Amino acid sequence: MPAYSPVMTMMIRAAEKAARGLLRDFNEVEHLQISRKGPGDFVTAADKKAEKTIFEELQKARPDFSFLMEEGGEVKGKDTDNVWIIDPLDGTHNFMHGVPHWSISIALEHKGNVVAGMIFDPVKDELFTAEKGTGAWLRNRRLRVSGRDVLEQCMVNYGQPVGDKDMRDRFYKEVRAVSDIAPMVRRFASAALDMSYVAAGRIDGYWERFVKPWDVAAGVLIVKEAGGFVSSIENDDNPVYSGSLIAGNQQVHSDLRKILKNI
Repeated sequence: MPAYSPVMTMMIRAAEKAARGLLRDFNEVEHLQISRKGPGDFVTAADKKAEKTIFEELQKARPDFSFLMEEGGEVKGKDTDNVWIIDPLDGTHNFMHGVPHWSISIALEHKGNVVAGMIFDPVKDELFTAEKGTGAWLRNRRLRVSGRDVLEQCMVNYGQPVGDKDMRDRFYKEVRAVSDIAPMVRRFASAALDMSYVAAGRIDGYWERFVKPWDVAAGVLIVKEAGGFVSSIENDDNPVYSGSLIAGNQQVHSDLRKILKNI
């Protein structure tokens, strides 16, 4: 079992505290107060409450650190070199519909590099963690990406964009192009858990466009520490901020990138 650093310990503690409220709301999902943020993008009262809990816990532990959050946006502290990146509820649509596949994602970025990340699935009680240079873990089990290197035998996940017709049309072309080679193409609707599952070798590859830093910051480090490869689709920009992402083992990552860059 990994020896958690003080930073990781406080991240886990904050996530577990927020998870207790989320689980209560999830068990009474029909009573959730739901507001609409935009087309296809909903946020629940539970989401906001969980983010507030995480923010308060982490700010109490490290009062000078800065924040980048899905709901609360950017909060600059005295220390701008260290930034907590938080998604309090990744997989909101699953949560809203009573589908038990959603997670809490927290990362710590130091001078532009993610140095610690954790993704917690409260329903299954699965905790994925990584700190830079110490490997990726599912509780006390070391994680490694899959060794499958023939795309025809791989399971590949994707994220579906919401937006205008041109975005959707391009996405459908991408799904068709990948499906023509890899027949097992899936959508689980939680970017953080897709990344965790790549790290655990449960799925072999994953891609998504129009992702936000809080969707993938923790997952990028977890995949890399599990021996995987992560990049943006088109270029060598930081995948946390590039807005598009491919993850997988070396071969699957390379094959997916070749397919997607040509669409």
